[in-house]
Amino acid sequence: MEPLLLFGLVLLGIIGGILGTVLGVGGGIIFIPVLTILYGLTPVSAAALSLVGIITVSSWGAAVYLKKGVPNIRIGLLLEIGGVTGAIIGASVAVYLQDWVLMIAFSIVMLFSAYRMALSGSRDDTPENCEGEFDYYDMKCCETMRYDVEHKAGGTVGSVLAGIVSSMTGIGGGVIKVPIMNVYMKMPIKAAAATSNYSLGITAFSGAMVYLLLGAVPLEMAAFLIVGSAVGAEAGTRISSRIDASSIRKYFSLLLMASAVFMILHAGGYV
Repeated sequence: MEPLLLFGLVLLGIIGGILGTVLGVGGGIIFIPVLTILYGLTPVSAAALSLVGIITVSSWGAAVYLKKGVPNIRIGLLLEIGGVTGAIIGASVAVYLQDWVLMIAFSIVMLFSAYRMALSGSRDDTPENCEGEFDYYDMKCCETMRYDVEHKAGGTVGSVLAGIVSSMTGIGGGVIKVPIMNVYMKMPIKAAAATSNYSLGITAFSGAMVYLLLGAVPLEMAAFLIVGSAVGAEAGTRISSRIDASSIRKYFSLLLMASAVFMILHAGGYV
């Protein structure tokens, strides 16, 4: 592959790493459109490569977030019971589906997640219950935020869907998990994003291993994407602590909508 294209993968990893860490979605919403439209990869190869990048973003970002105590480890591991199960199912099924099916599935997930996050945009991110079971320190507000988590069983079941979507489309499942935690389970957006980022690597690893065994991972490209993703994840963790929650929701929704439109056009042969 030409050096310029390989450099482009590093740049893609940086951008995806920053956005993925800030939003808690792993970067797949950036990786997939670029890999399929600009690099011409099949949806299966793009999904496999994206999961490798997501593992890097999640692992690097989680290490920083854990030091700050933002991720909810208990909830993250609970949701991974469903996430890992779904990831194995999704990767096993994806290799047998036609390309356009995977691209349309990607677009539907993007639009649904954008709608849910935009709908919750008016809700105050600060928990009302000061005696909540969980807490994290908000560097922007310079105070400890306490909150409770609702619908834990329902969130675990929803994570099965997130895992399936993660492996089938290569987006990492964060676009499902963050709305589930923030809207359905009532977690603050920063805690939800950090928890999603912490657990995404586990889900992505499960799906990536299935793709690797099937020979669908482009290894040369993966090496350069990993380098960029690590740099982007480091920058993203620094940025996320200095922006407000309403901005995260707003830009998250816009980014998802844009990704969905591009993929629909690509599936129809217009891009």
